Amino acid sequence: MTKITTHSSICRFCTTGCPVLVDVREGKVVKVSGNREAPSYYGFCCTRGQAVPEQHNHPERLLVSVKRAADGRFAPIAAEAAMDEIAARLQAIAAEHGPDSVAAYMGTYTNVGAATVPSMTGFLRSFGTSAIYSANTIDQPGKDIASALLGGWDAGLQTFGEADVWMILGGNGLVSLAVTLPGQNPGRRLTDALERGMKLIVVDPRRTQTADRAHLHLQPRPGEDASIVAGIIRHILANDLHDAGFVADNVGGVDTLRRAVEPFTPDYVSARAGISAGDLVQAAEIFAKAKRGIAVGATGVNMSGRSSLNEYLILALNTICGRFLREGDCVPNPGVLLPRAVPKAQPRPPRRARGLGPELSVRGLTPAISGMPTAALADEILNSRIKALVSVGGNPVAAWPDQPRTIAALEKLELFIQVDIKMSASAKAADYVIAPKIGYEVPTASYLKESMELYSAVAGAPEPMGLYAPALVEPPEGSDLVEEWEFFYGLAQRMGLGISLKFPNRSAGAQRERRASIEIDMSNKPTSDEVLEMLCSGSRIPLDEVKKHRNGALFPEDIRVAPKDPDCDARMNVGDEAMIGELAAMLDEPLVADVGGEAFPLLLVSRRMAHVYNSAGRDMPQLVRKGGTYNPLFVHRDDMARLQIADGDDVEITSRHGSIRAVAELDDTMRPGVISLSHAFGDLPSENAPVRSVGTNVGALLSVEDDFDRHSGIPRMSALPVQVAKAV
Repeated sequence: MTKITTHSSICRFCTTGCPVLVDVREGKVVKVSGNREAPSYYGFCCTRGQAVPEQHNHPERLLVSVKRAADGRFAPIAAEAAMDEIAARLQAIAAEHGPDSVAAYMGTYTNVGAATVPSMTGFLRSFGTSAIYSANTIDQPGKDIASALLGGWDAGLQTFGEADVWMILGGNGLVSLAVTLPGQNPGRRLTDALERGMKLIVVDPRRTQTADRAHLHLQPRPGEDASIVAGIIRHILANDLHDAGFVADNVGGVDTLRRAVEPFTPDYVSARAGISAGDLVQAAEIFAKAKRGIAVGATGVNMSGRSSLNEYLILALNTICGRFLREGDCVPNPGVLLPRAVPKAQPRPPRRARGLGPELSVRGLTPAISGMPTAALADEILNSRIKALVSVGGNPVAAWPDQPRTIAALEKLELFIQVDIKMSASAKAADYVIAPKIGYEVPTASYLKESMELYSAVAGAPEPMGLYAPALVEPPEGSDLVEEWEFFYGLAQRMGLGISLKFPNRSAGAQRERRASIEIDMSNKPTSDEVLEMLCSGSRIPLDEVKKHRNGALFPEDIRVAPKDPDCDARMNVGDEAMIGELAAMLDEPLVADVGGEAFPLLLVSRRMAHVYNSAGRDMPQLVRKGGTYNPLFVHRDDMARLQIADGDDVEITSRHGSIRAVAELDDTMRPGVISLSHAFGDLPSENAPVRSVGTNVGALLSVEDDFDRHSGIPRMSALPVQVAKAV
């Protein structure tokens, strides 16, 4: 038997960036496991990461790009020829309709390749389009909106490693591995934190794996996050449990917030949210009396309506309790492949959150601090503003809300390019499908994990761990694959454009030294390693030094939070007029649980599943054995009895906007009256694939028009009123 060689590397299945050991035989990846010699992660590698060899070697993987012919069939096309044709067509469309008629969509997987987002946005800026959309605005856009409207803190929020309390709203960090818990072995880190005495509070309508380990689990009706957090804030302010000194020095709008939350008494919140008034008070007392620790929201908070308000109130809760690093505190991650942290104990003032560009064609939406509103992109196409779309790292047919509208829009495009590893639902609707290199065929570094702090303080790196991972295998023999950055480099070359790599400092963590943008040489194509060097330019630790450590290493430096600048008079604002107005409007609105009435008496919520990453992993045998090929509808036994359905029955789920078929599965972790179904499953409806083979798409139940956030455009994608009946 041919010898197996084992290599240290970084997992590429998601953005968690776990250090792994990769076994290679005859040029193929055959096994992935956790690397116990690497720091920070304690040898962790989830089931999804272990299954990556099946992604590399999957029989349906695209090994060459394809182009749709006049008869609708796809035929192979060389990558260079595809770039020739695509560049010419994009130029022609821009010449006729303007560069903003060309849009781009960056899905979750654009964050897995280190160079993908910088090169893609660099190309698009050079091309001249501002129509750059991403998954952020249909996932957790409220974080960016809240940070803009309330302001920030130059040293960042307190961190999990020293927390006395941790409150999670609408997230299951032990499964999602990100945002609400540190992704570096979250189970081990949570165990360690609980053993040292940290109190965990979870607010979730399901008793998730994370909620099961909580000291206090509030199991509310979904969609009432704002009333719950408002009630917690009210109790804290009414009983002077807030950090009065910090607030006096750094925060404005407290009296406005105090008046706004006054109606949200424990009894009122109990009636709205269906939780115990005593539990609400207990949550407020535990949180406020702790010295360190934050509240953090996730997809449940953002997808259940009032995304911006929910995240704003969560940030306001952290702010009135002063849950930021203070002068003299040590910054846990001074930066390895990021620039050196330069934290100061001072606030950043609020800034505009929306209206950052011309108004879109629908619903009064505008470009926002969270990005272009993806929920409006289908309308922009249908209203003839967008003529061409480039989609990378995502699956619009499966992921965007209002699937029928999405499909109609994709069909109307003059040009649709999908970069994809297989013929996904979106690839089947494309004119060109560009086949990329994946995983261990490309080099990467822990720079990616560190840079996630731009999105969320919890999602970044909790320790200064650095690791470089070279490409381990060549693409399969006979393939014609390009890295995603190479695709955009190739288009730019053909159009005579440049690509500038820019480095934002919109950090949720500590502020960092500024870096100048870097222009890629458009005459002499760099290697992928050279592009990685550019991305790590200005890092505290040079990439060459990180490369010396096969299994990675910790690179500590004692960087302390500096005092406030003498002339700093900025204040954060917990009394933003728009957010306070939205909170007040809730008092006159019906409860989320009552919106559906007798016709739609159940509330459908989203959930994470351990064997998939959004729409990825559904066809990998190892993961299919773990979780199956479809997304079950999880139902409490009391609801099953009332609906006269049984475990394994085919059921019909109907909302005001559509109807889908699913397979019922018993789940007593659900709150009665609440059912749950994962997003991003299914295929093109025209394929008529059985639900038990591909799952069902929640997007067909959703409307982008009826109930949406005015800042980001995200519609209600969870806490959705529906009815369920046994399928006939």
